[in-house]
Amino acid sequence: MAVVAYPPGMREKYPTIEPHARGLLAVGDSHEIAWEVSGNPDGIPALVLHGGPGSGAGPGLRRYFDPARYRMVLLDQRGCGASRPHAGDTLDALRANTTDDLVGDIERLRSHLGVDRWVLFGGSWGCCLGLVYAERHPDRVRGIVMMGLATGRRAETDLLTRGLGRVFPEAHARFLEHLPPADREGDPAAGYARLLADPDPSVVLAAADEWCRWEDAMEPGAPGFLDEEPRWRIALTRLVTHYWSQGSFLDEGEVLSRADRLAGIPGVLVQGTLDLGNLTGTPWLLAAAWPDARLELVDAAHETRSREMVDRLVGALDELADEFSP
Repeated sequence: MAVVAYPPGMREKYPTIEPHARGLLAVGDSHEIAWEVSGNPDGIPALVLHGGPGSGAGPGLRRYFDPARYRMVLLDQRGCGASRPHAGDTLDALRANTTDDLVGDIERLRSHLGVDRWVLFGGSWGCCLGLVYAERHPDRVRGIVMMGLATGRRAETDLLTRGLGRVFPEAHARFLEHLPPADREGDPAAGYARLLADPDPSVVLAAADEWCRWEDAMEPGAPGFLDEEPRWRIALTRLVTHYWSQGSFLDEGEVLSRADRLAGIPGVLVQGTLDLGNLTGTPWLLAAAWPDARLELVDAAHETRSREMVDRLVGALDELADEFSP
């Protein structure tokens, strides 16, 4: 077993803080998105984009930022967290819920909060969403720090629903066997989306639990999705399958093919060497397509528990603060 010696002086997360403003913003189509602001009201604006889709923005995401230098904005994307309607309660939360809608929500929130340009921070689905937003609104982005790199390609989601079955064969067999026989040869996300739309609540919860069990199998040792409460599990799985079964509502390869629009935006891409998503080559493809970004590999999986991951994320945000501060 390899032993990693962490050098002294590695950065830790900043202390826990509470938001000084929060609210619900009506964004149309009967959706209201929950938002909060913490840190220095006069600091560098930064937008935090959570993963999933559907995980919601947890309070721990505030702690990567120096609260004396940043004005941190967290939002719960449509259908999850404190946003309304909630996908754990109703399928109405999936209506008018696409990547285009989420990008539009970010712009509405930026205008609502009086932000001119901001730093983007996130991971996994949040990485994909942030890159799409930056490519469509590059004049609104000062810098980008991302981890758990994802671009929304079918290869990435197919790896997670089918390709990794070779790595975790028993767990994957159970994952597929929960589907009706007619859905086992197709796209598992589409098959699960149909189960999660069933009018019988017991069918919905059983499907959510099986999807979460597969997620947990792909990330052994991580905090389990099955440990979350049922409403959260249903919302997450409904939103994930809604997006993945539709190719993340993006043209295939869109993020990589439009990365030239990120020219001039400084970026730091922090990726775990043990992240199974590396099998699709996404970190290197993204770094090659975006010359202003720096790819940093650290000892971590698809998570933020690693001390090296925390050190580099905090460090990257500190470096941007140094660059942007007067």
